[in-house]
Amino acid sequence: MADQRADMSSMPYVRLYVDAQGESHFCDECLELKSVSFAPPAPPVGISDFTSARHFVLLRMPPGWFGDWHPTPYRQFFFFLAGAVDVRASDGDLRRFGPGGVVLVEDTTGRGHTTQVISDDPCIAAVVQLPEP
Repeated sequence: MADQRADMSSMPYVRLYVDAQGESHFCDECLELKSVSFAPPAPPVGISDFTSARHFVLLRMPPGWFGDWHPTPYRQFFFFLAGAVDVRASDGDLRRFGPGGVVLVEDTTGRGHTTQVISDDPCIAAVVQLPEP
């Protein structure tokens, strides 16, 4: 039971952001989760604070798809559902995201990043665009 409680206390995600010089970087972050009776009579679950969203969209990229250097058009969360992508920040750091991966993309200025589908299957992601801060 202790392991389940530990799992309910935070949710890891990756943040891709831009610094003052326009260089993009990755950092590992965690959302704090609180144990809440979200759908009684079901047992409590860990939930984060509610966050406003601008739009929601499902995205499908075919195998081999490559997006050359580009900033993200909006602050947005990607929730990867199927397939896998490699994302390279402009500082050279490379991260791979597959099913269960979560990334907050905030590099709306500067050189941005590249994205390449590396799986044999399409990469499918749920994307939640956030309001401007």
